Amino acid sequence: MMLTRLKAKSERKVAKQICKVVLDHFEKEYSRELGDAWHTVRDILTSPSCWQYAVLLNRFNYPFELEKDLHLKGYHSLFQGSLPYYPKSMKCYLSRTPHRMPSERHQIGNLKKYYLLNAASLLPVLALELRDGEKVLDLCAGPGGKSIALLQCAYPGYLHCNEYDSLRLRWLRQTLESFIPQPLVNVIEVSELDGREMGDAQPETFDKVLVDAPCSNDRSWLFSSDSQNAACRISQRRNLPLLQIELLRSAIKALRPGGLLVYSTCTLSKAENQDVINEVLNSYSNIMPVDIKEMARTCSQDFTFAPTGQECGLLVIPDKGKAWGPMYVAKLKKSWTT
Repeated sequence: MMLTRLKAKSERKVAKQICKVVLDHFEKEYSRELGDAWHTVRDILTSPSCWQYAVLLNRFNYPFELEKDLHLKGYHSLFQGSLPYYPKSMKCYLSRTPHRMPSERHQIGNLKKYYLLNAASLLPVLALELRDGEKVLDLCAGPGGKSIALLQCAYPGYLHCNEYDSLRLRWLRQTLESFIPQPLVNVIEVSELDGREMGDAQPETFDKVLVDAPCSNDRSWLFSSDSQNAACRISQRRNLPLLQIELLRSAIKALRPGGLLVYSTCTLSKAENQDVINEVLNSYSNIMPVDIKEMARTCSQDFTFAPTGQECGLLVIPDKGKAWGPMYVAKLKKSWTT
């Protein structure tokens, strides 16, 4: 069977070293923000062997044999059709166990059959409610996972993938090449703009905008190899909310009236999540929160959520048997009046 062959191929385990400087910092901040829930979250974040990986199937090179194998192995479909706007074309499979399939190698001219990801990272994509023919901006698109997921949902009329970081830009280009057939690549534009300039470059152009913002990525920061680098990152962390707000301002400018914007991060930090969204909502009379509590209700069997105090914001926190997240998602709408 295909899955057995893939599993046998190679399961290299990378030894990860927890950075005490970062853990101590998180301990202070998150025990205050999450309360008792932090203890479970900490146990999972510091134990990579507990982490889970979802399998997003590529509709452009559909792996029927693999799908059959996943069913036999006890994988189940994400959401199982419970979300009203869950597209039938998106197929993502989850396992309750922390098993990780090997990634496929990039081969020019061959489309990959699946993409491994943190299942919670599909929530911002689904919150966009993408429709065929829409103009879409993925403002901070590298390394490309959410762009790939967007294209599993619908055929946009135009998809603009922007990434300012040159390394992530290379990953983005390669990811698109690995998953997307040439005719569809023709409706995708890839750029390397500072995201804060996009609003001025393309004002009121897009129906939907995704801002998957640069953030203090809790999972990777916990395993920063040296404490000096970690201390530097922690001091820079204070500046991230300002950057995130500036990116959101640019995204709002690029969004047409009536359009939807989704903001996401992969951090638990309130300063980078709820506080950023509250600042934007307080600054704009034409930006409205969109209630997404229903999303949390319909997928609570697969994800654990922490209270955010916001109707428009969800926070997925890692839990036992549901080791997804951290992932914060907020949904906003630009009204027709200014």
